[in-house]
Amino acid sequence: MTLYPLFADLRSRAVLVVGGGAVAARKTRALLAAGAYVTVGSPEVPAWLPAQRAHGVLQHRQGRFSADWLDSAWLVVAATGDEAVNRRVAALARERRLFVNVVDDAELSSFHVPAVVDRAPLVIAISSGGAAPALARHVRARIERLLEPSLGALAALAQRWRPRLRARLPEAAARRHFFETAVLGPVAALVRRRRIGEAEAAMARLLRQAPDAATPRGSVVLLGAGPGDPGLLTLAGLRALGNADVILHDRLVSTEVLALARRDARTIEVGKQGGGHQVPQEHIHALLLEHARAGRRVVRLKGGDPFVFGRGGEELEFLRAHGIDYEVIPGITAAIACAAHAGIPLTHREHAQSVRFVTAHCKDSLDTLDWAALAAERQTLAVYMGVSTLPALRDRLLAHGRDVTTPFALIENGTRSEQRIVTGTLADLVERARDHAVAAPAMLILGEVAALARRLHWFGAEPLGTAELPHRHAA
Repeated sequence: MTLYPLFADLRSRAVLVVGGGAVAARKTRALLAAGAYVTVGSPEVPAWLPAQRAHGVLQHRQGRFSADWLDSAWLVVAATGDEAVNRRVAALARERRLFVNVVDDAELSSFHVPAVVDRAPLVIAISSGGAAPALARHVRARIERLLEPSLGALAALAQRWRPRLRARLPEAAARRHFFETAVLGPVAALVRRRRIGEAEAAMARLLRQAPDAATPRGSVVLLGAGPGDPGLLTLAGLRALGNADVILHDRLVSTEVLALARRDARTIEVGKQGGGHQVPQEHIHALLLEHARAGRRVVRLKGGDPFVFGRGGEELEFLRAHGIDYEVIPGITAAIACAAHAGIPLTHREHAQSVRFVTAHCKDSLDTLDWAALAAERQTLAVYMGVSTLPALRDRLLAHGRDVTTPFALIENGTRSEQRIVTGTLADLVERARDHAVAAPAMLILGEVAALARRLHWFGAEPLGTAELPHRHAA
């Protein structure tokens, strides 16, 4: 984020607009609507000026721009169409530490005017940082279609009731619950039908009936975050993050996914890392219990899916044993998402009739696997957490009869902007991983389908491989 988003209160504050053309007229109109006292400076009196005076406090300063025009201004807009004048306005404004917007010149501007979705008092501003104004307008148009016009009236009603709501429900969690169940429910339905009086009466009745309990009942949501791309989070998962008071997250949950949570939610990293710092599972259980018993809505956020090598079952057993309410929102597990982003189908009519999910993060886990079954052909192996055990993995598969020419694809940081794919055959798996310094998180896909990454990849950089690998079972 290169711009800090904020909403400026310009009521009764002086703003200078330099320029008298159509762009200056648009800027002046918006500033007057925000309650600013606007001075328009230009060599001639703009034809549109008299009509705009009806919308607020507006005066004209005739002549060419000079430094004294900036006296008493809080904010400056340069919209002259003359690059030299705009540069001078920007330079002098910066000297006085005034925020200045130079129309269509992001580099000279210290603030940008966003595209706006107006549901006053609810206002949504969209900015591309000056990089692509047309894209910002496109996003605004899409949001306009999504947000019903009655939201403004609902926001105004909520604003009127805010003091009484805070007095009646001093605890933030209780207020949030009331807002979600009452205001966004029956009250919003009445506002949509333009029955504001009935909505006010419903608000009063529901507030009287609101429970007095200081500590609401806590709960836990076991949520799969997917492999990293926030676009792969489910809608139910997005709602859970928006409602969470506390988020206990794994180390590999991406910052982009965490950014979707409520800004005031407390986030606690409880990740496990092979060969590194380990958070004991008992400590995670204790945190879940502590925050749920305190009446908080807890999200246990796990990379991938919580029920695929995520110890989700253990956590549900603990929660049930202690009488904590819970629900599970699955995520897209890493094998499915990483393979898809590498263009690799895990099953294929000609090459693989089954897929096995395997974890191989330590020697003990390797010793528990059925290597004879894993070495069988016409199946795909999706190996989680296997980077540190690649030599042992290769040797055991070869010892049990897997062909040395079996294709593989190592997908590092799958679905993320830094995704890399390394391809080869089982014979050179260890060397290829070492040569390209493959590091966790990385998913190993082993089997005939892995060869398809060379032709079918679509996301990120080209796979790092020598050539298209053969399909030994091609028809």
